[in-house]
Amino acid sequence: RHPAGPAICGTLHSVDQYLNIKLTDISVTDPEKYPHMLPVKNCFIRGSVVHYVQLPTDEVDTQLLQDAARKEALQQKQ
Repeated sequence: RHPAGPAICGTLHSVDQYLNIKLTDISVTDPEKYPHMLPVKNCFIRGSVVHYVQLPTDEVDTQLLQDAARKEALQQKQ
């Protein structure tokens, strides 16, 4: 088991097929423990080190996600 790293909050910029994440306007929830992260404004996080992602439910367009999942499932069947 890996030791827990910093919890990072920010704006989701992109996610690729490997679940690598790009965040903008980031902040660290425990700046005293990770002071070297204070000047960082944008970051790339390798998908294999992510424990979980928490998204605000009021800002997620679930209809758009469901439509995209349906389109992808149809393309895979062809």
